[in-house]
Amino acid sequence: MKTFLAQFFTWWNGQTLNTRWHTWRHGKEVGRDESGNIYYEGGVNSDGLTRRWVIFNGQSEASAVPPGWHGWLHYRVDTPPSAENYQPREWQKPHQPNLTGTPAAYRPKGSLLGNRHRPQVTGDYDAWTPGS
Repeated sequence: MKTFLAQFFTWWNGQTLNTRWHTWRHGKEVGRDESGNIYYEGGVNSDGLTRRWVIFNGQSEASAVPPGWHGWLHYRVDTPPSAENYQPREWQKPHQPNLTGTPAAYRPKGSLLGNRHRPQVTGDYDAWTPGS
């Protein structure tokens, strides 16, 4: 029952019922990535192109789509990474989850949530005032 309600009312926990229905009726699995996300195509979008989408393994986080699959999803390339020997470029980094709101989140110097003391004010800053 919990899974049904989660699919009915939330979009961030995998696929909704409408996505599941569309995938069942029109979807053709194209491939999977190393995170377990499944990529589909089928049907036609408003531009007349074959519709492409991803069903996330776990929470829906767009940054979890690897670079090769991102290019395919956004029609930058016609061949999905599963149909070729795709190798990411050296500057394409592996996915790192968004840690905002967790204890591992980035806390810059002077942050109220950080454990460091705020740096001493040096007096080298002049605030802007209108008309000056």
